[in-house]
Amino acid sequence: MARRQVAVRACPLAASLEIVGERWSLLAIREITYGVHRFGHIAAYTGASRNILADRLRKLESAGVVERRQYSEHPPRYEYYLTEAGQELQPALLALFQWGDKWTEVKSSLVVRHTCGHDLKIQRSCSHCGDSVSRETIEFARSGDF
Repeated sequence: MARRQVAVRACPLAASLEIVGERWSLLAIREITYGVHRFGHIAAYTGASRNILADRLRKLESAGVVERRQYSEHPPRYEYYLTEAGQELQPALLALFQWGDKWTEVKSSLVVRHTCGHDLKIQRSCSHCGDSVSRETIEFARSGDF
């Protein structure tokens, strides 16, 4: 019996992971989300070596996820800020944060609150009808099949 050739799927998730799928990239984005903008502080809070962090920040900058802003001319020093694309990663980061808090042994000392004062939880619901989203309620189809 001949094996059928299987092609690698073209996938936005895979493309996203090419940009943000490395540990130090996501942790740098976490720190910038927390309001940490200077390279030395990002390195300290993430535990990343300076050379690896510099590489990840360069990749994130070239992908349009972060931007550098100069805050000192002599010597030249920069701060890092999330672009619109980087800010749109925040729900995904919060979902990973919540997943890790539930399913790993590491418990956070942080509580994530909305400006309304209540703890923030990522909800898995359809933006159109409001129904709950689970594997059982999702269909995967090729673009244009609907």
